[in-house]
Amino acid sequence: MSEPIENIELELLKPEDVSEVQAIMKEVYANVLDPSWTSQQLLKLIEVFPDGQIVVRVNGEIAGCALAIVVEYNKYGDQHSYQKITGAYTFDTHNDDGETLYGIDVFVKKDYRGLKIGRRLYEYRKQLAESLNLKQIIFGGRIPNYHAYANELTPKQYIEKVKSKEIDDPVLVFHLSNDFVPFKILQGYLEGDKDSKEYAVLLKWFNIYYEAPIIDGSFTKKDIRLGLVQWQMRSYPDLPSLMQQIKFFVDALSDYKADFALFPEFFNAPLMAQYNHLGEAEAIRKLAEYTADIVNEFQKLSVSYNINIITGSMPELVDGKLYNVGYLCHRDGRVDRFEKLHVTPDEKRCWGIVGGNEVNVFDTDCGKVGVLICYDVEFPELPRILADEGMNILFVPFLTDTQNGYSRVRYCAQARAIENECYVAIAGSVGNLPNVANMGIQYAQSMVFTPCDFAFPTDGIKSEATPNTEMILIADVDIDLINELNSYGSVTNLKDRRKDLYSLRKKLIKP
Repeated sequence: MSEPIENIELELLKPEDVSEVQAIMKEVYANVLDPSWTSQQLLKLIEVFPDGQIVVRVNGEIAGCALAIVVEYNKYGDQHSYQKITGAYTFDTHNDDGETLYGIDVFVKKDYRGLKIGRRLYEYRKQLAESLNLKQIIFGGRIPNYHAYANELTPKQYIEKVKSKEIDDPVLVFHLSNDFVPFKILQGYLEGDKDSKEYAVLLKWFNIYYEAPIIDGSFTKKDIRLGLVQWQMRSYPDLPSLMQQIKFFVDALSDYKADFALFPEFFNAPLMAQYNHLGEAEAIRKLAEYTADIVNEFQKLSVSYNINIITGSMPELVDGKLYNVGYLCHRDGRVDRFEKLHVTPDEKRCWGIVGGNEVNVFDTDCGKVGVLICYDVEFPELPRILADEGMNILFVPFLTDTQNGYSRVRYCAQARAIENECYVAIAGSVGNLPNVANMGIQYAQSMVFTPCDFAFPTDGIKSEATPNTEMILIADVDIDLINELNSYGSVTNLKDRRKDLYSLRKKLIKP
């Protein structure tokens, strides 16, 4: 284009634009049979779905156009033709109650290529899908340079070479650069498309903000408030005294409208003081006798204070074996159990604790969460398994006696937030217990970690407590930011894994 650009405008296609659009189509699709939509067809699109038909004007002249309908995609499936998805070009397949924006056409006049007109049209489509709460955008993308390679390459081989930049196909490259993912090769898609040999690539873009229709009346929060308890180890004469302090923190976090309360690992260790005359292994087994009652009290608190509680961890005897376990008490009354899978050398030697056998993601009213106890967060395989199952927040109750031990937990937890594109909250204990063997001193600084990208703090730290001070830490996290990062981050760790070289799977083991 030789003339200077005075203005570029995006607007809805109007009936008076039809003849101009037809002329552009004849120019763009010169090698396709019947390249232009009829006036009646274009007017039908404007009638059934006006918001889906748009043009971009440069200096008042139409430079590009995009046409779309909304369909119930399950009726047609991935193996369809252009004729079928458009209802034999009648567009009777359009359904306002559908969940998929189907791209009928996108084209840009040759004189205006290089001005990113196509990107403007696609960005509008994405915004439209989000505003209408549509699940996805789908269309069959032409591969107009394939005819030059059809004798030597299959469509699949051709697409792979385009993706690796060995072959240039400006149409397919444009679609890939706009976040569309190739799903399938369609044969006989567009009749008369000689350049593509009538092949097309089925391309999809998923709306990360899509909210599926709610049938049971449930609701999943996206803006979530985390409450972390940095617990002071002190003497308690009995269980009611311990629970009184727990209730104080739950009450305080509930007043601040927290969605979760996280307690540390072995927060109930002060109750072992009365058994200090016993051996260490015997004393912790006496402590395990309190676990069922504590969980029962936590469950009552979670319901009465309307807050999800991660109970930290406690010893628990199961069939003669001692485990380090915790519970997630949902505010609707449900209770889930989690286990420490990797026990430290000290836990084995002094207490005879054995590792658990299950790692699970838990569904909450704030989405999917995972819980790993202390040492477990130092094993990157576990959070990766949880991330693959949809976890957005990882909770880590911990207990460390020295700053060295704390640093191991702290830096591994932060790494997990980055590599798994999730939030990680860690909560520990401070102070000392001079009358409890093997529990003399504690060091902690509770924190909430984030990925490191533009939507998050530059150092990946959302909030941090004062070291070695009893307090609560409150932090708000936004799940939509995580969803957006998964697809559009500066780097996309989860998407970019080389699964062709390595894989990770979870085994089912019976205890």
